[in-house]
Amino acid sequence: MKLPSSAAGLTTAVLLAPLLGAPGMPAAHAADAGALPALNMEATVKAAQIDPRRADNTLTPGAKASVLLVERALRDRRLLDAKWVDGYFGTTTVTAYAGYQKSLGLSGLDANGLPGRTSLTSLGAGRFKVTRIVDPGPRVSSGGFVVNTRTRSMLTEAKRLLGRDLKLDQGSYNPGGDPTSAGTHDGGGVVDISVEGMNSATRTAVARGLRRVGFAAWVRNPQQDDWPWHIHAVAISDTALSGQAQNQVGDYYLGLNGLAGRGPDDGPKVTIRTWEEYRRR
Repeated sequence: MKLPSSAAGLTTAVLLAPLLGAPGMPAAHAADAGALPALNMEATVKAAQIDPRRADNTLTPGAKASVLLVERALRDRRLLDAKWVDGYFGTTTVTAYAGYQKSLGLSGLDANGLPGRTSLTSLGAGRFKVTRIVDPGPRVSSGGFVVNTRTRSMLTEAKRLLGRDLKLDQGSYNPGGDPTSAGTHDGGGVVDISVEGMNSATRTAVARGLRRVGFAAWVRNPQQDDWPWHIHAVAISDTALSGQAQNQVGDYYLGLNGLAGRGPDDGPKVTIRTWEEYRRR
């Protein structure tokens, strides 16, 4: 049956209303969640660690689309000038993102400029949906030291791969605990591992095992600074990392040793993976 033109028009409007949204309807309700673009949190966090350490404006592979979603949202909140909306999560974007975190009432490690789950979800309301979520989890104890659940899981898997226990010399969330650490242990995701009783080959094997599960890990020696032999390990993409630890992760991706002098990486060569990428392999 052919409807009168007026009735057909009304029917079409009724059918399209759920898709287009009624006048005045908020954008978040006018489009269902499946219609929103997806922001890959893993890629975004990776770019926020690497890009500020680059000597040029090379983009982090696979991150541009997600970084642009963040930058556009920051621009629309007048936290980032339009000229910086380029898919490059450099220091200007990090500073702008920290400003957004502070506008939410966050502080300390929660306002470190590294996109966290809470702030990203808030930023994306009605604009994008957050996928591939990275969550460090609550603080827990491991070997008598404070870490978070993500770090503890990574250490547990490294122990399984290595077939040996790993004794911690220092944990995470330890501001001012060791002056030689230069603030790297102030946040989450960072541990120092004892190498007592290990020979050179074993130290290297442990560093390799830690790298395999998602740590940026290096064997440190007394010639580098005023510290004993140990293995320093930073959980890549832990969103509670201190600024100094973020820099070490960025340098690791760029083939450097994570020290102030930014020398070449002196650790075992492995394919760099985050904990989440390791679990999906």
